[in-house]
Amino acid sequence: MNEPTATTNAPPPHILVVDDDERLRKLLRKYLADNGYAVSTAADALEARQQLGAIAPDLIVLDVMMPGESGVELTKSLRTKSAVPILLLTAMGATSDRIKGLESGADDYLPKPFEPRELLLRIAGILRRAPRDEAPRIIRFGRFTFEPLRGELRKGAEIVHVTAAEAQLLALLTATPGQPASRDDLAGRTGAMQRAVDVQVTRLRKKIEVDPRRPRYLQTVRGRGYVFWPD
Repeated sequence: MNEPTATTNAPPPHILVVDDDERLRKLLRKYLADNGYAVSTAADALEARQQLGAIAPDLIVLDVMMPGESGVELTKSLRTKSAVPILLLTAMGATSDRIKGLESGADDYLPKPFEPRELLLRIAGILRRAPRDEAPRIIRFGRFTFEPLRGELRKGAEIVHVTAAEAQLLALLTATPGQPASRDDLAGRTGAMQRAVDVQVTRLRKKIEVDPRRPRYLQTVRGRGYVFWPD
């Protein structure tokens, strides 16, 4: 039986994984990405809030036991202003703990350790039940706003002209802020040559960076590729 995956005829659902366990974060990022999802990660609630200032994920996979603000506390806080689906992960499997998590506003609760396939099934189930957000997703950085689905970049109220290839590349990089994407991967996903990816990055920098030679948003990661850093 095939694993459930995100659809390929539309932008993949974007999942934000929040867990202080670095090894688990990396495993979940790779596993979910391999199954068709766009994935961002955060090590704690503070980093998650920073990510949410730049992206609008379709679902948050959130660890309960984290240093500082717990997953339950973060869920309660997010529920005051957002209906983003939340799947809580925790090593505490008692019924009272599960009820506490659901009462905080979480959509589902998965005890650790868990089977990766069950996580995929839980995610797919939540996304099926979640109301579809018809509002365009907007990425904000500096004075710019970018709508990936429309491929529209603005500086304030002014439209900044970008080619279809540049918009596609920017959409890929902004989908996973802070996570480097290799030139080979970007080339494969855009259908461009690696050299063309470099050229498109250079052109984008001229349009969005104060100093294209010292980029703030589209940075080069030596030996790895490129990364988008939000404010």
